[in-house]
Amino acid sequence: MKRKLMICMLWCASGLAAFAQTKSNKIEFTEYTLDNGLHVILHQDKSTPNVAVSVLYHVGSKNEQEGRTGFAHFFEHLMFEGTENIDRGKYMSIVQNAGGALNANTSFDRTYYYELLPSNQLNLGLWMEAERMRHAKIDEVGVETQRKVVQEEKRERIDNQPYGTIGENVFSLAYTKHPYKNMPIGSFKDLNSAKIEEFRDFYKTFYVPNNATLSIAGDINIDETKKLIEQYFASIPKGTKAVPRPNVTEPKQTEERRKTVYDNIQLPAVIQAYHIPAQGTEDYYALSMLTTLLSGGESARLPKALVDKQQKAVAAQSIPFPTEDPGLFLTLAIANMGVDVNDLEKAMNTEIDRVKTEDLSDNEFQKLRNQVESQFIQDNRTVASRAESLANYHVYYGDANLINTELERYMKVTKADIKRVANQYLAKENRVVLHYLPKSAQPKQ
Repeated sequence: MKRKLMICMLWCASGLAAFAQTKSNKIEFTEYTLDNGLHVILHQDKSTPNVAVSVLYHVGSKNEQEGRTGFAHFFEHLMFEGTENIDRGKYMSIVQNAGGALNANTSFDRTYYYELLPSNQLNLGLWMEAERMRHAKIDEVGVETQRKVVQEEKRERIDNQPYGTIGENVFSLAYTKHPYKNMPIGSFKDLNSAKIEEFRDFYKTFYVPNNATLSIAGDINIDETKKLIEQYFASIPKGTKAVPRPNVTEPKQTEERRKTVYDNIQLPAVIQAYHIPAQGTEDYYALSMLTTLLSGGESARLPKALVDKQQKAVAAQSIPFPTEDPGLFLTLAIANMGVDVNDLEKAMNTEIDRVKTEDLSDNEFQKLRNQVESQFIQDNRTVASRAESLANYHVYYGDANLINTELERYMKVTKADIKRVANQYLAKENRVVLHYLPKSAQPKQ
């Protein structure tokens, strides 16, 4: 599903009010666990009469069985079909008619649902998420409906989108063993061949309170909210199946892997992906700051060198994928008209080599620290973003209070750390390289 929906002006006001927060304003929260295993996090913010109700299920595409890819993302859609007490297709309209908005998203590691509601509709949000957790509709009608929806989404957003297959080509080339080799969207073949019993088993395994985190932020009364949570969620049975967690270590890559993709595009592109440690590790924070150095704004190194000065590219950026297991650090550039893809790759390599060999100036390093601090504060400026951050920190790190302290980890990164991780991880033998070329350049068979 699309990650963003247009929502009412009330939520814009909420964001502006919360933006005044600085690192000196600690985000207070309460957390506890119900007897059925549901972990609850509550954050009160009475600046605007809104509330974000969210549930994070610790299941993503990496939890899927080989040959049954796409289940986690498929369930993101299926969970809007309805429940025993919510008519089919009415889930969204109920929230929207109450003045709210809702959405969901799936990654390699999690599936996340949320409702953004006026605070006097807290009961509604809790009831709907409890309904989804207790008895969602997993029947042939819903499965067949959502099979078509997911297939159309894949055609629209990936197959027929210029450069849309970058993700699946990068990850399938970079990973040989780990389930990150499969993108969350999955495959038509796997979804079409799955039986209804397999979908029901997936629901009973992963959509259980002991695999979920309920995170609520906004204009709430903590004690009253606890009572409501007890009312709606405490009687939901704990899951009886063991939640599968992949225990796969991707073999160390020892030589560069390359691939050429002929796509429905006009401008060639170069994508480089390097293996990096999992999110939350010390080196990940240094690599994240390296990303900001390379592409954090128009004056960052990649766009400044490749787009502005050399005019070899129309766009250039770097992207670290924050994943629960070791992930990837991407650098990407789209060539300017008439620029040879090999020349573009050399220019990208030059900028990477600069980070490896040259020391950062004090001014550039301070600018980098300022950017990271500003972005961290912006990322938690709304009650919706705080609800999500609190859930993420609990699930991935076992410490929801990182919402208050993680910035310190970034601030501990030194200039030497950035140079070191560039040399350690951005090595040719540790990367895959894709050249995206127009179909017109494909050799004749």
